[in-house]
Amino acid sequence: MPHPLGLITLLTDFGDRDWFVASMKGVIFTINPHATIVDLSHQIAPHRIDEAGYFLKCCYREFPEGTIHAVVVDPGVGSARRAIAVKSGRYFFLAPDNGVLTYIFDAEQPVEVREIDQRKFRRESPGHTFDGRDLFAPAVARLVQHEPFESYGPVIENYRTFSIPQPCWEQTALVGEIVYVDRFGNLISNLTQQHLENARSVTKRRQSFIRIGERIIDGLVNSYSEGMAEKPSALINSDGKLEVFLKESSAADLLQMKRGGRIEVT
Repeated sequence: MPHPLGLITLLTDFGDRDWFVASMKGVIFTINPHATIVDLSHQIAPHRIDEAGYFLKCCYREFPEGTIHAVVVDPGVGSARRAIAVKSGRYFFLAPDNGVLTYIFDAEQPVEVREIDQRKFRRESPGHTFDGRDLFAPAVARLVQHEPFESYGPVIENYRTFSIPQPCWEQTALVGEIVYVDRFGNLISNLTQQHLENARSVTKRRQSFIRIGERIIDGLVNSYSEGMAEKPSALINSDGKLEVFLKESSAADLLQMKRGGRIEVT
Protein backbone atom coordinates (compact mmCIF):
# COMPACT_ATOMS: atom_id res chain seq x y z
CA MET A 1 0.00 0.00 0.00
CA PRO A 2 1.23 3.57 -0.66
CA HIS A 3 2.88 5.87 1.86
CA PRO A 4 2.04 9.56 1.46
CA LEU A 5 4.65 11.64 -0.32
CA GLY A 6 5.00 15.34 0.26
CA LEU A 7 3.37 15.80 -3.17
CA ILE A 8 -0.17 17.20 -3.37
CA THR A 9 -2.18 17.93 -6.51
CA LEU A 10 -5.11 20.35 -6.55
CA LEU A 11 -8.04 20.19 -8.97
CA THR A 12 -10.85 22.73 -8.54
CA ASP A 13 -13.39 24.90 -10.33
CA PHE A 14 -12.17 28.00 -8.46
CA GLY A 15 -10.52 29.75 -11.41
CA ASP A 16 -7.63 32.14 -10.86
CA ARG A 17 -9.47 35.42 -10.29
CA ASP A 18 -10.27 35.00 -6.59
CA TRP A 19 -8.37 34.14 -3.42
CA PHE A 20 -9.71 30.60 -3.13
CA VAL A 21 -6.73 28.62 -4.42
CA ALA A 22 -4.23 30.86 -2.64
CA SER A 23 -6.10 30.36 0.64
CA MET A 24 -5.99 26.57 0.30
CA LYS A 25 -2.25 26.68 -0.37
CA GLY A 26 -1.68 29.01 2.57
CA VAL A 27 -3.39 26.59 4.96
CA ILE A 28 -1.42 23.63 3.59
CA PHE A 29 1.92 25.44 3.88
CA THR A 30 1.11 26.70 7.38
CA ILE A 31 0.63 23.12 8.53
CA ASN A 32 3.48 21.71 6.43
CA PRO A 33 5.89 24.25 4.91
CA HIS A 34 7.75 21.45 3.10
CA ALA A 35 4.79 20.22 1.06
CA THR A 36 4.96 20.36 -2.73
CA ILE A 37 1.78 21.44 -4.51
CA VAL A 38 1.03 20.84 -8.17
CA ASP A 39 -1.95 22.62 -9.77
CA LEU A 40 -3.71 20.19 -12.09
CA SER A 41 -6.26 22.83 -13.08
CA HIS A 42 -8.54 25.40 -11.54
CA GLN A 43 -10.49 25.96 -14.77
CA ILE A 44 -13.03 23.16 -14.46
CA ALA A 45 -16.45 24.52 -15.46
CA PRO A 46 -18.26 25.59 -12.28
CA HIS A 47 -19.96 22.69 -10.48
CA ARG A 48 -19.17 20.17 -13.24
CA ILE A 49 -18.19 17.09 -11.25
CA ASP A 50 -18.32 14.96 -14.42
CA GLU A 51 -15.75 17.17 -16.15
CA ALA A 52 -13.50 17.17 -13.07
CA GLY A 53 -13.76 13.40 -12.78
CA TYR A 54 -12.75 12.85 -16.40
CA PHE A 55 -9.91 15.37 -16.12
CA LEU A 56 -8.49 13.59 -13.06
CA LYS A 57 -8.81 10.19 -14.73
CA CYS A 58 -6.67 11.38 -17.64
CA CYS A 59 -3.65 12.46 -15.59
CA TYR A 60 -3.55 11.03 -12.06
CA ARG A 61 -1.54 7.95 -13.08
CA GLU A 62 1.31 10.12 -14.34
CA PHE A 63 2.27 11.00 -10.76
CA PRO A 64 4.50 8.93 -8.48
CA GLU A 65 3.14 6.47 -5.96
CA GLY A 66 2.03 8.13 -2.75
CA THR A 67 0.80 11.33 -4.42
CA ILE A 68 -2.23 12.88 -2.71
CA HIS A 69 -4.85 14.13 -5.16
CA ALA A 70 -7.25 16.72 -3.71
CA VAL A 71 -10.37 17.52 -5.75
CA VAL A 72 -12.67 20.36 -4.72
CA VAL A 73 -15.54 20.70 -7.17
CA ASP A 74 -18.33 20.91 -4.66
CA PRO A 75 -21.77 22.25 -5.55
CA GLY A 76 -23.08 20.76 -2.29
CA VAL A 77 -20.72 22.66 0.00
CA GLY A 78 -22.37 23.50 3.32
CA SER A 79 -24.95 20.73 2.98
CA ALA A 80 -25.05 17.30 4.60
CA ARG A 81 -22.86 15.77 1.87
CA ARG A 82 -19.90 13.89 3.26
CA ALA A 83 -16.20 14.48 2.66
CA ILE A 84 -14.15 11.38 1.88
CA ALA A 85 -10.56 10.19 1.93
CA VAL A 86 -9.67 7.33 -0.41
CA LYS A 87 -6.65 5.04 -0.52
CA SER A 88 -5.99 2.90 -3.56
CA GLY A 89 -3.07 0.63 -4.36
CA ARG A 90 -0.87 3.61 -5.30
CA TYR A 91 -2.54 6.92 -4.44
CA PHE A 92 -4.62 8.94 -2.02
CA PHE A 93 -7.64 11.05 -2.96
CA LEU A 94 -9.60 13.59 -0.90
CA ALA A 95 -12.85 15.00 -2.25
CA PRO A 96 -16.50 15.68 -1.52
CA ASP A 97 -18.68 12.57 -1.70
CA ASN A 98 -20.61 13.75 -4.75
CA GLY A 99 -19.42 11.35 -7.46
CA VAL A 100 -16.38 13.36 -8.54
CA LEU A 101 -14.18 10.28 -7.92
CA THR A 102 -16.35 7.97 -10.03
CA TYR A 103 -13.63 7.28 -12.59
CA ILE A 104 -11.15 6.56 -9.79
CA PHE A 105 -13.49 4.01 -8.23
CA ASP A 106 -13.92 2.43 -11.66
CA ALA A 107 -10.17 2.15 -12.31
CA GLU A 108 -8.55 1.69 -8.90
CA GLN A 109 -10.42 -1.11 -7.15
CA PRO A 110 -9.94 -2.24 -4.47
CA VAL A 111 -10.03 1.02 -2.54
CA GLU A 112 -10.44 1.97 1.11
CA VAL A 113 -12.89 4.84 1.55
CA ARG A 114 -13.31 6.73 4.82
CA GLU A 115 -15.66 9.54 5.75
CA ILE A 116 -13.51 12.42 6.94
CA ASP A 117 -14.19 13.27 10.60
CA GLN A 118 -15.07 16.93 10.31
CA ARG A 119 -14.82 17.52 14.06
CA LYS A 120 -11.18 16.47 13.90
CA PHE A 121 -10.03 18.14 10.69
CA ARG A 122 -12.26 21.19 10.13
CA ARG A 123 -10.90 24.64 10.90
CA GLU A 124 -13.16 27.06 12.71
CA SER A 125 -14.76 29.67 10.44
CA PRO A 126 -17.86 31.88 10.57
CA GLY A 127 -19.65 30.08 7.71
CA HIS A 128 -19.73 26.85 5.72
CA THR A 129 -19.02 28.06 2.19
CA PHE A 130 -15.32 27.20 1.82
CA ASP A 131 -14.56 23.57 2.62
CA GLY A 132 -11.58 23.69 0.25
CA ARG A 133 -9.79 25.92 2.76
CA ASP A 134 -11.45 24.87 6.01
CA LEU A 135 -11.65 21.09 5.64
CA PHE A 136 -9.82 19.62 2.65
CA ALA A 137 -6.64 21.72 2.97
CA PRO A 138 -6.06 20.75 6.63
CA ALA A 139 -6.92 17.12 5.95
CA VAL A 140 -4.51 16.97 3.00
CA ALA A 141 -1.69 18.73 4.86
CA ARG A 142 -1.97 16.40 7.84
CA LEU A 143 -1.88 13.34 5.59
CA VAL A 144 1.42 14.63 4.22
CA GLN A 145 2.58 14.85 7.85
CA HIS A 146 1.82 11.12 8.15
CA GLU A 147 -1.46 11.36 10.00
CA PRO A 148 -2.57 7.68 10.06
CA PHE A 149 -5.09 7.07 7.30
CA GLU A 150 -7.17 5.00 9.73
CA SER A 151 -7.71 8.11 11.86
CA TYR A 152 -9.55 9.99 9.12
CA GLY A 153 -12.90 8.47 10.00
CA PRO A 154 -15.04 5.36 9.61
CA VAL A 155 -14.87 3.14 6.54
CA ILE A 156 -17.88 3.58 4.25
CA GLU A 157 -19.14 1.43 1.39
CA ASN A 158 -21.99 3.58 0.07
CA TYR A 159 -19.91 6.36 -1.48
CA ARG A 160 -21.56 8.15 -4.39
CA THR A 161 -20.87 7.59 -8.07
CA PHE A 162 -22.50 8.60 -11.35
CA SER A 163 -23.07 6.50 -14.46
CA ILE A 164 -20.07 6.56 -16.81
CA PRO A 165 -21.36 6.89 -20.40
CA GLN A 166 -20.67 3.78 -22.48
CA PRO A 167 -20.96 3.32 -26.26
CA CYS A 168 -23.90 1.21 -27.43
CA TRP A 169 -25.19 -0.31 -30.65
CA GLU A 170 -28.21 1.16 -32.44
CA GLN A 171 -28.93 -1.16 -35.34
CA THR A 172 -25.73 -0.98 -37.45
CA ALA A 173 -24.28 2.13 -35.77
CA LEU A 174 -22.03 2.16 -32.72
CA VAL A 175 -23.04 5.28 -30.80
CA GLY A 176 -20.77 7.10 -28.39
CA GLU A 177 -20.65 10.59 -26.98
CA ILE A 178 -18.26 13.49 -26.58
CA VAL A 179 -16.90 13.30 -23.04
CA TYR A 180 -14.45 16.22 -23.14
CA VAL A 181 -13.74 19.33 -25.19
CA ASP A 182 -10.17 20.58 -24.80
CA ARG A 183 -8.94 24.16 -25.14
CA PHE A 184 -8.17 23.64 -28.84
CA GLY A 185 -11.79 22.73 -29.53
CA ASN A 186 -10.92 19.07 -30.11
CA LEU A 187 -13.84 16.73 -29.41
CA ILE A 188 -12.78 13.71 -27.37
CA SER A 189 -15.19 10.78 -27.37
CA ASN A 190 -15.62 7.64 -25.27
CA LEU A 191 -14.97 5.47 -28.34
CA THR A 192 -11.67 3.57 -28.53
CA GLN A 193 -9.63 1.74 -31.14
CA GLN A 194 -11.26 -1.49 -29.99
CA HIS A 195 -14.71 -0.02 -30.62
CA LEU A 196 -13.67 0.87 -34.15
CA GLU A 197 -12.39 -2.65 -34.76
CA ASN A 198 -15.67 -4.05 -33.46
CA ALA A 199 -17.55 -1.79 -35.87
CA ARG A 200 -15.38 -2.91 -38.79
CA SER A 201 -16.11 -6.55 -37.97
CA VAL A 202 -19.83 -5.79 -38.29
CA THR A 203 -19.70 -3.56 -41.39
CA LYS A 204 -16.92 -5.55 -43.13
CA ARG A 205 -15.35 -2.25 -44.23
CA ARG A 206 -11.67 -1.47 -43.79
CA GLN A 207 -12.47 2.17 -43.03
CA SER A 208 -15.14 3.45 -40.66
CA PHE A 209 -17.62 6.22 -41.36
CA ILE A 210 -17.77 8.61 -38.40
CA ARG A 211 -20.91 10.74 -38.16
CA ILE A 212 -20.88 13.77 -35.89
CA GLY A 213 -23.57 16.39 -36.20
CA GLU A 214 -24.33 16.76 -39.91
CA ARG A 215 -20.83 15.73 -40.95
CA ILE A 216 -19.48 12.35 -42.04
CA ILE A 217 -15.76 11.64 -41.71
CA ASP A 218 -14.41 8.80 -43.83
CA GLY A 219 -11.69 7.00 -41.90
CA LEU A 220 -8.89 8.18 -39.65
CA VAL A 221 -5.65 10.10 -39.97
CA ASN A 222 -2.57 9.54 -37.83
CA SER A 223 -1.79 13.07 -36.66
CA TYR A 224 -3.14 16.61 -36.49
CA SER A 225 -0.84 17.63 -39.32
CA GLU A 226 -2.71 15.28 -41.67
CA GLY A 227 -6.03 17.01 -41.02
CA MET A 228 -7.67 19.75 -43.03
CA ALA A 229 -8.59 23.32 -42.17
CA GLU A 230 -11.89 23.22 -44.09
CA LYS A 231 -13.52 20.12 -42.63
CA PRO A 232 -13.11 17.96 -39.54
CA SER A 233 -10.90 14.90 -39.34
CA ALA A 234 -10.64 12.08 -36.80
CA LEU A 235 -7.83 10.16 -35.16
CA ILE A 236 -7.03 7.98 -32.17
CA ASN A 237 -5.34 10.25 -29.64
CA SER A 238 -2.53 9.45 -27.23
CA ASP A 239 -5.04 8.32 -24.58
CA GLY A 240 -6.53 5.80 -27.02
CA LYS A 241 -9.76 7.75 -27.62
CA LEU A 242 -11.44 8.65 -30.90
CA GLU A 243 -11.04 12.41 -31.31
CA VAL A 244 -12.52 14.77 -33.89
CA PHE A 245 -10.48 17.86 -34.73
CA LEU A 246 -10.09 20.71 -37.18
CA LYS A 247 -6.53 21.49 -38.22
CA GLU A 248 -5.32 24.54 -36.30
CA SER A 249 -8.88 25.54 -35.45
CA SER A 250 -11.84 24.48 -33.30
CA ALA A 251 -13.97 21.51 -34.31
CA ALA A 252 -16.31 22.34 -31.41
CA ASP A 253 -17.04 25.76 -32.91
CA LEU A 254 -17.41 24.49 -36.47
CA LEU A 255 -19.76 21.65 -35.50
CA GLN A 256 -21.49 23.51 -32.66
CA MET A 257 -20.80 20.45 -30.55
CA LYS A 258 -20.43 20.27 -26.77
CA ARG A 259 -19.78 17.69 -24.09
CA GLY A 260 -22.49 15.03 -24.28
CA GLY A 261 -22.85 15.35 -28.06
CA ARG A 262 -23.54 12.25 -30.14
CA ILE A 263 -20.93 10.55 -32.33
CA GLU A 264 -21.56 7.44 -34.44
CA VAL A 265 -19.34 4.87 -36.11
CA THR A 266 -20.95 2.95 -38.97
